[in-house]
Amino acid sequence: MTSMERLYKLVSLPIVTEKGANDAARRNAFQFRVPVDATKIEIRTAVERVFNVKVKKVNTLRAPQKVRRRGYSVGTTPAWKKAMVVLAEGQIIDVL
Repeated sequence: MTSMERLYKLVSLPIVTEKGANDAARRNAFQFRVPVDATKIEIRTAVERVFNVKVKKVNTLRAPQKVRRRGYSVGTTPAWKKAMVVLAEGQIIDVL
């Protein structure tokens, strides 16, 4: 069983963009930035339990690290993962 702390950590960073707002209006999908080690099943469970909604589908996208330079300094951006959660018909997340 997953602890509630882990569930809150999975859905604590919603992504609010124009593209995400269009996706929410068109197919009732909401976007979250989740830890890289999160699975689709964990994300589904977290959204269902935290927001008390029914999830229809979960899509994920991994953004890899990118090398960035500033002068002589070379570094990398962190790798991250985005989850697009499609809710069932008639369900809505009020907080976003």
